[in-house]
Amino acid sequence: MSTRRDFIRQSSLLTASFFISKEEWFSTPKKIGLQLYTLRNEMGKDAKGTLAKVAAQGYKTVETFGYGGGKWFGMNATELLATLKENGLSTPSGHTFPASIFLQSGWEEKWKPAVDDAKAIGQEFIVIPWLEEQYRTSADNYKKIAASLNKAGEIAKKAGVKLAYHNHDFEFVPVDGKTGMDIFLKETDPKLVFFELDIYWVSKAGKDPLAMFAKHPGRFTMWHVKDMDNTPKKSFTEVGSGVINYKKIFNYAKQSGMKYFFVEQDMCPGAPLDSTAKSIAYLKKNIIK
Repeated sequence: MSTRRDFIRQSSLLTASFFISKEEWFSTPKKIGLQLYTLRNEMGKDAKGTLAKVAAQGYKTVETFGYGGGKWFGMNATELLATLKENGLSTPSGHTFPASIFLQSGWEEKWKPAVDDAKAIGQEFIVIPWLEEQYRTSADNYKKIAASLNKAGEIAKKAGVKLAYHNHDFEFVPVDGKTGMDIFLKETDPKLVFFELDIYWVSKAGKDPLAMFAKHPGRFTMWHVKDMDNTPKKSFTEVGSGVINYKKIFNYAKQSGMKYFFVEQDMCPGAPLDSTAKSIAYLKKNIIK
């Protein structure tokens, strides 16, 4: 676990070129995004109507999930693009296959069409969002996945897309003396493999995202912005309603390399659209003015 001394030492790596104020970083307006998994039930019932409601709340980008067979939420690329355009939305990123695909032979046959489909809807990033529990017990698995991420990143790059990996908290649990996150960061090519840092899960794992930015500047090109409540369970809550200091974290966006961020709330206490409304209201009032 990171100690205060570790954080101070790592923070000493900061330079003026990495640290900027919110005012400077947002001199070029940043679009507030939403990971649509937050509204998975709503998207399943009425994807087009839900996207209209997302846009009405002020979100400008969305991150997709549930890709399969060239479709998202029952829509092909043409239909999804038209729906997004009608609502003033774009989708710079999408979650696709679990990381276990890279432990299987012939994964390229699935990967290449997915990359092409991501490109077709204008996505800059294709994201690996998850590693199933049964594959997390071996450092060798993480190493094999890292090697394949490099190959998959090369395929994506040739198509004009970038590959990113999205973390949870399990990547910070030691396995065979190392953590999965350490293996991924060390054994993947920074020019081919990027990271979507889920700040909630980093915090729940007992790590400091600022220390990660200092140690690996430029590698965290996307963030998941979700908050943690002040209870022993450390449950999900709306951005600004919990204990994660996003006002401070956003000051280090340049050092992180962050280009896009997406609000996400895995579980909501009531109607998910009420939660997404609270999160964007906080961001607009306190961070993106």
